Amino acid sequence: MEKSKTLLKREDVSVDDTWDLEKIYKDEEEFQEEFQYLKEIYTGLGDFKGTLKDPHNLLEYFKLDERVSRLAEKLYVYSNMKNHEDMNNGKYINIKKQVEIFLPEISSLTSFFVPELLSMDDNYLEECMKVPELQKYKFELEDILKMKPHTLSESEERILATLSESLNAPEEAFSLLTNADMTFPKVKDENGEEVDFNEARYSNFIKSKDRAVRKEAFETLFNTYKQFKNTLATTLTASINNFNISAKLRHFSSPLEASLKPNNIDVKVYDNTIDTVNKNLHLLHRYVDIKKRLLGLDEIHMYDLYVPLIDTPKEHIEFNDGVELVEKALAPLGEEYLSIFKEGINNRWIDKYDNEGKRQGAYSWGSYDTDPYVLLNYNYDINDVSTLAHEMGHSIHSYYSRKNQDYIYSDYTLFCAEVASTTNEILFIKYMIDNEKDENKRLYLVNTMIEGIRTTVFRQTMFAEFEKITHNILNEGTPLNADGLCEIWLDLNKKYFGETMVVDEEISMEWARIPHFYSDFYVYQYATGYSCANSFANNILQGGEDELEKYKGFLKAGGSDYPLEILRKAGVDISTPKPIEDTMKNFEMLLDILETAIK
Repeated sequence: MEKSKTLLKREDVSVDDTWDLEKIYKDEEEFQEEFQYLKEIYTGLGDFKGTLKDPHNLLEYFKLDERVSRLAEKLYVYSNMKNHEDMNNGKYINIKKQVEIFLPEISSLTSFFVPELLSMDDNYLEECMKVPELQKYKFELEDILKMKPHTLSESEERILATLSESLNAPEEAFSLLTNADMTFPKVKDENGEEVDFNEARYSNFIKSKDRAVRKEAFETLFNTYKQFKNTLATTLTASINNFNISAKLRHFSSPLEASLKPNNIDVKVYDNTIDTVNKNLHLLHRYVDIKKRLLGLDEIHMYDLYVPLIDTPKEHIEFNDGVELVEKALAPLGEEYLSIFKEGINNRWIDKYDNEGKRQGAYSWGSYDTDPYVLLNYNYDINDVSTLAHEMGHSIHSYYSRKNQDYIYSDYTLFCAEVASTTNEILFIKYMIDNEKDENKRLYLVNTMIEGIRTTVFRQTMFAEFEKITHNILNEGTPLNADGLCEIWLDLNKKYFGETMVVDEEISMEWARIPHFYSDFYVYQYATGYSCANSFANNILQGGEDELEKYKGFLKAGGSDYPLEILRKAGVDISTPKPIEDTMKNFEMLLDILETAIK
């Protein structure tokens, strides 16, 4: 399909360029029939309340819960994906809302389940294992029961549940302020014309080749945030305090343990990530120096970080040509993997192009009983091809997991979620670097990979370090205001970027625009995920059949064990410094290539 100058209406898009959701429901009538059936059967879950002491009743509960959950998940996925095809289509807005309004009723009806299990005697699990059909639920039951020391009484849990909306208020206030209420002054574009400015446009302005443009955008963005610094400090510290208080009430030794323990991750993994990256900050300092020289600057400022180093003509890559590139890059994953990739391409897993009203961005989604679909907004450049590799990594991970695990273990954790997709992305860019004959294009790809490590490993680890510092200060009962947050952020930037970088005062407000800080101790997983993916990519490219089978074992494992154990069995131990150290070695090798270009 040639790139169109105007967006097509959804009904005018070629069927071959869309995902095939009729495999889920052929029409709305079939959807509504299954929705009605769900409403009829879900009420039976409430009948098990007070009966779970009998393991046979627990088994029957699990069976009905699976039927209800699978059907609810399929309805939810379908209604959302239909809505994403054209978000202005009232018909699919309506069915999406129908499902979203109904799902909390299921959650409310099953809210007794975990508290009732946790009220059982210590020998309950042993009694359950005497029922042969319950043995497949052993890991699930162990996972629930291990949280018994951190579960409050029924009345206390009810109080916290009642307060949930209030406890989420800081994040809601942050979102409303930064997305709706905050307005920015106009800025001048590269033609010297005054234009509207916001967060979305900032990402383009900060990459401008015109230094005056990116400097003005940088100062405008952060000086606007500065006007609200006391409000934003209050929302963030309130959010952190809410999490810290919950951790204390639930008898965790620290807020960090409260975040990591549900996935059985030792706090040493978090600390090891920060420590290992800190030991390699000299490499980031070196990159700053190389960038300064390549850009020909007397001084390098924070607003110079995102400007591309290498100019290359914008390539137009047709979708089928992009598919061919990805196939070649993923060839080391073997014929079986490629056959699944081709199945996705040929059997319409992918919604390829933009159209009027279509949801922007890209994702992989589906349910246990559907294909692992991919939404793209393919725009014919190299980044879109990389996105295809990335999202198909998610989808093939889901494919393997659902084919090899029972429903209860078919979902993988967030800790593992980005590993398979990033492995594909790394394999793709390495293939492109190794096979690019044009030296300028090759250097562009090298710098793209460098920037991936800088923003995903170094930057997210700096975020993680900020979270640890701020949570600890507040957890000790020490107040923290806007000036304190700014000072911590400024000091971290100075440490991470080194003496060559002029760390502009405006950057001290950057903490105020990071929404992930309202999801406590989440961002470190970007750094660990990239490092695990780097290790897998190296193992696949340098190893043999054994390394490939271990990797496929990771893809097949789903949520059948804790994430660190799944990764360890596949040959990557993120509890040690090695995966991050190997990523740092790769970063250094890429710097060597880039630096050679300026000598």
